[in-house]
Amino acid sequence: MLNIEKNDVKYQLQERGYKLTTQRRAILDTIMENSDKHLSSEDIYDLVRKKCPEIGLATVYRTLQIFEELGLIYKLDFNDGRVRYDVYNGTSDHQHHHLICIGCGAVIEVEEDLLDDMEKHITEVKDFEIVDHNVKFFGYCSKCRSKNHPVA
Repeated sequence: MLNIEKNDVKYQLQERGYKLTTQRRAILDTIMENSDKHLSSEDIYDLVRKKCPEIGLATVYRTLQIFEELGLIYKLDFNDGRVRYDVYNGTSDHQHHHLICIGCGAVIEVEEDLLDDMEKHITEVKDFEIVDHNVKFFGYCSKCRSKNHPVA
């Protein structure tokens, strides 16, 4: 689990005129506790309701938007009709990449960044400053391949 200091979050919120309310703290805790799961807004809402039954989905949406503006999280689109969220760890120039199984929907993180050389080449040849990239690979995980799509 990644560690975002709550005092830092509290300070960042205060700088923008917000408070770290009990509900926002519960949302942040839920995101941090499940940082490896790429949760959607609805997933986060369902988990937070266990701690804060009175919370509304609109509050979760607004809080996620605030956390995104603060750079704590970022949106992911795996082309499945649901926006998901990932924790920004601030230790890398780029987000990590993902393998998405089109059979079962599993999402596997790829931490290695194999595109550094390509970025350097593009920057030199095209005189283009790249600030980030995001790569998604779609295919079948080993479980789905063994069940439905045997490798020839």
